[in-house]
Amino acid sequence: MDAPFDSSMLMILAILLVFYFFMIRPQMQKAKKEKQFKESTNKGDKVVTIGGVHGKITDMGESSVTLEVAPNIRLKVEKSALSLEASQQYKKDVAEKK
Repeated sequence: MDAPFDSSMLMILAILLVFYFFMIRPQMQKAKKEKQFKESTNKGDKVVTIGGVHGKITDMGESSVTLEVAPNIRLKVEKSALSLEASQQYKKDVAEKK
């Protein structure tokens, strides 16, 4: 009588393990990369926000950055609004044009 219970518990454990490795772990790694990207940005870096605004960092605060989006036009945005994926694609596109 214990055998069905043991096999069902084993199946549930296997499903949870698969769920962790395919859903939770990759999301945690992505969040870690995003955090490292936001901490490693410096003045002069060209970035893209999650809203699609392209600009160059001209000033940095504790939780915000100032982007120059056109000559003498600056926007102050939160660091959390910077997009790792879009910024990497932007840098790749600029490098390909050269």
